[in-house]
Amino acid sequence: MKVSIIGAGLMGHALALVFAIGGHRVRLTDNNPAALARAPSLMEKARATLDGAGEANGLTEAGLRERVTLHESLAETVADAGLVIEAIIEKPEVKRALFAELDPLMPADTILASNTSYLDAFPLMPPGRLKRAILMHWYTPPYLVDLVDLVGSPECAPELVEQVAATLRAMGKVPLVMRRFLPGYLANRIQSALSGECYRLMDEGYATPQEIDAAIIHGLGLRLLLLGQMAKADFTGLPLSAQALANGMYQPPPPRRNSETLDRALAEGHTGVMAGRGLYDWGGQDPEALLAERDRRLLALKRAIKEIGPMAGLEDKKT
Repeated sequence: MKVSIIGAGLMGHALALVFAIGGHRVRLTDNNPAALARAPSLMEKARATLDGAGEANGLTEAGLRERVTLHESLAETVADAGLVIEAIIEKPEVKRALFAELDPLMPADTILASNTSYLDAFPLMPPGRLKRAILMHWYTPPYLVDLVDLVGSPECAPELVEQVAATLRAMGKVPLVMRRFLPGYLANRIQSALSGECYRLMDEGYATPQEIDAAIIHGLGLRLLLLGQMAKADFTGLPLSAQALANGMYQPPPPRRNSETLDRALAEGHTGVMAGRGLYDWGGQDPEALLAERDRRLLALKRAIKEIGPMAGLEDKKT
């Protein structure tokens, strides 16, 4: 399949690598020349890390250059594309303008996909495109995180969504087909609830970032990684879950619109790993080296999970 990706930033260049590893030819564009120029180096660093772990599907540096081509022209990027993926900023009017510009440039049978997290992009698309429009939401970094949320527009045939899901499965991904659009899908909604409580614990002085992460990594994480949350409840015993709810141990606070801890970090210019400091002080380490180390560890974890294998009955046959 000929795949076109609009946006070469954090997600766009990584998606180009994912599809290249999957054997597809990819055209990549961005209206920011600097972002487009930086994409090959970022893709190659990630490819080399994957190759070192035997996860690049035989894709070489030369093969990556052949399969992913850069284009300044939007028309050239989407010409005769079977699948066009929009991976730009999460702002409705910017997306609406892009979709309007794309509409006359794409073949009539092109599948139009939007990599959006919380935004319902269907009302932003030209009505004539909705029969072949989907939301295709990936997680960072998509070359390591296999989950992909898929939602067809109200006018899109289920068979087309399943066609896309089958393509993703063939690439080793785990598509989760949603019945209808829900902001944040499943994983991001659960993560948002977790994040809200974490920021509350920090703001109110109950815990440091390090203590919260220790609780997650050494407590929640080990069991959730293998069992998820609902199967874990079965192993613990549902009477305990019912009693915990009845006791009212946890009272959800009002939705948080900001965090003092987060606001303070941002005001001081501590925006995360790329700035050398966020909620953690990364000690002047090279951001690209930190990202590579994260990828190496995630790959080792994925290999271990694959060797362990899933619990019987835990896999959803639809994924």
